Amino acid sequence: MEKTLLRYRYIVSDFVAAFLVWVAFMYFRQIVNDNILFENVRIFIPKYNFISSIVVYPFVCLFVHWLSGIYLHPMAQTGVSVFLATVASSVVISFVIFFALMLDDVVVTYEYYYYSLLVLLGLNIVIILIFRLFIVSYVKRNFKTKKWAIDTAIIGLGENARKISRELAFSTTDEFAGFISPNGMPKHSKEKILGSFHEIGSLIDNYQIKKIIIALDSPDDYTLFSIINKLFNFNIEISFTPRINEIITGSAKMNSPKFSPLVSVTHSSMSDWQVCVKRFCDILFSIIALIICTLPMIAIAIAIKKDSSGSVFFRQERIGRYGVPFKMLKFRTMRNNAENGLPQLSNARDERITKIGYFLRKYRLDEIPQFINILRGEMSLVGPRPERAFFIKKITEDAPYYCLLYRIQPGLTSWGPIRIGYSDTIEKMIERLNYDIIYMDNMSLFVDMKILIYTFEIIFKGKGV
Repeated sequence: MEKTLLRYRYIVSDFVAAFLVWVAFMYFRQIVNDNILFENVRIFIPKYNFISSIVVYPFVCLFVHWLSGIYLHPMAQTGVSVFLATVASSVVISFVIFFALMLDDVVVTYEYYYYSLLVLLGLNIVIILIFRLFIVSYVKRNFKTKKWAIDTAIIGLGENARKISRELAFSTTDEFAGFISPNGMPKHSKEKILGSFHEIGSLIDNYQIKKIIIALDSPDDYTLFSIINKLFNFNIEISFTPRINEIITGSAKMNSPKFSPLVSVTHSSMSDWQVCVKRFCDILFSIIALIICTLPMIAIAIAIKKDSSGSVFFRQERIGRYGVPFKMLKFRTMRNNAENGLPQLSNARDERITKIGYFLRKYRLDEIPQFINILRGEMSLVGPRPERAFFIKKITEDAPYYCLLYRIQPGLTSWGPIRIGYSDTIEKMIERLNYDIIYMDNMSLFVDMKILIYTFEIIFKGKGV
């Protein structure tokens, strides 16, 4: 609740700040350009298309601020992060106004433009930063007075868990709620034990747990990832103390020299601004793709109907981010009721595939309806392919770390499908998973761009099957 309200505070604050910046800048333009302060002007309404610009400008600012990632984790913002985000977004806003919209002043010299650019940049940085620093101060005060706290529980009872609990005493945001026993309750213990992991749901509700740190002593993969898999059913932050392989691969992140490094399971490895830009690109490209593909989709629908009986679209439940199921859309490429209730993997020679279905799969045209899933926020353009719960259960028997994929949105394409193609065996699905884990740890907009280029190559060459 506090996080949502704080996000709205930032949005309202930025809107008001942008309004004040534009009013101040309009008066600056009138004074400098016309050498007058008021000339047949109503109060607070200078010239230069003020009414239209004062409506548009704040929304342009909010859009750029959103792309900067400032609204993604509002409670985690510090004075430094706010300053850097404000400067970066102010630079973008100022250059967009001057070089994309091109102000309609009569320019005698370009010195005036450069001068005005610096003034607008300065106004943006100063006014927006003042408003935001008030919010940062408000957040710090609430955490310092313990009015706000991130109630944090630790799973584990060993030395590793006790070490983390001692460090939490120095945290300005996390409030140590207690330990959770990974197994049954110990008979004698001086520690503050909330209960056993078997009752994790009621413990999270009763103690209002918002964050859990898994701090087991030398856990094996199956134990660690089975715990993580169950925790994904709840809307909480999840992290664990790194083992040697997480340290070697660089998955462990140290947020402060005072605290031990942790591996976050719920946060993306992308920076906040890249996450927001990625989402914007998902929305923009999906809208463009659906518009361009309108006529081809109608032709495909007619071809499917003529080729075999049944619906045009195929809806199937897949598991998405945080382990939440959703209905993934595809054009139907198999005979109607091809599985008869028993999940089966498909391959290029599958007799259940229709004639038009083979063509659609070859050029990945059956995936076009998933742009709707992307618009809904259930998928992304690039990300690991979502699987059915039936096959996830089989995969986790040999690869319990599958649950790590839940930290990011599933996608239309990713490195795994490019390398492996259609996975017609559990072994191939695990191999594809390993590529997706590598992608997840190296996520960036540049990597996404390369994956999209490779995907287009597969489509144009008809290598979809």
